[in-house]
Amino acid sequence: MAPLVSILIPAFNAGKWIGETVRSAMQQDWPKKEIIIVDDGSSDDTLRIARQFESKSVKVLTQKNRGASAARNRAFSIAQGDYIQWLDADDLLAPEKISWQIKKGDINPESRILLSSAWGKFYYRKEKAKFIPNSLWQDLTPVEWLLRKFNENVWMTNAVWLVSRKLAELAGPWNERLSLDDDGEYFCRVIAASERIQFVKQAKSYYRQGNTRSLSRATSDRACKSLYLSLSLNIGRLRSLEDSQRTRSACLIFLQRWVIYFYPEQFAILEKASDLAKELGGELLPPSLSWKYSIIKLFFGWSMSKKVQEVTSMIKMIVQRIWDKMFYKLSN
Repeated sequence: MAPLVSILIPAFNAGKWIGETVRSAMQQDWPKKEIIIVDDGSSDDTLRIARQFESKSVKVLTQKNRGASAARNRAFSIAQGDYIQWLDADDLLAPEKISWQIKKGDINPESRILLSSAWGKFYYRKEKAKFIPNSLWQDLTPVEWLLRKFNENVWMTNAVWLVSRKLAELAGPWNERLSLDDDGEYFCRVIAASERIQFVKQAKSYYRQGNTRSLSRATSDRACKSLYLSLSLNIGRLRSLEDSQRTRSACLIFLQRWVIYFYPEQFAILEKASDLAKELGGELLPPSLSWKYSIIKLFFGWSMSKKVQEVTSMIKMIVQRIWDKMFYKLSN
């Protein structure tokens, strides 16, 4: 029998995008699907727009604001699907995304084969999405997948995955302690629980850039604690699969790459990170900066150089979004 696919959409203040996202889910040419939207206490018109799509196959739930992980767990708690398609409230699926993965995959609700897809970045114009392959766009074992992510700083978006119910149950619920990188930690568990990752190049999803708070601006104590907890859990997950010189080296590279988000203000986290680096057989070094930010650091200190770097990156993104929005409005 053809498997039922549950498309699960957590939403918070996504009124600007939620309609387009839900339509991309409804337009999936795979016939056996259900769509579950959980509004996480939005203060805009997200819930009103979502309820316009309610039907026998589209359910809309609401809850007090508890975070994206809690909304995802609520959606999964009532999902009936043999397969789970996670979809953020501003991202999109190509109409044949799910059907391509089901056609190419070893489809069985008890399967531990994890299906991934191609994905492209866009701001407003989906047709201008940039599909840039990286080393994860191929069939891999869980250890090789995580090694590449850690060593090369490559990643996949949430929407690429089609997860069997068996894998979702083995991985467990989303971690509601995490406010940042909750998706990175969750899918690390899913990958670790899988038999292998099968990449389906014909399947496509679309990641909307610049619409959620970036890591570069996540400087609150709560965000930093969440990020470090996620990093440490991911490192432990890889080492549980293979604790060798190559995995410890990859974990050290991974840890060093993210230390700039804690340096120099988060003393307690830096102390924990230093201890973890020693456990991995290395030493945590001060983060490096490009020459222009190094000059700023020399005269104004680390905090100012980081702030300038963040603002510069933010301005660049804003300009790109405004430019793309202008052409989007002209074309519509």
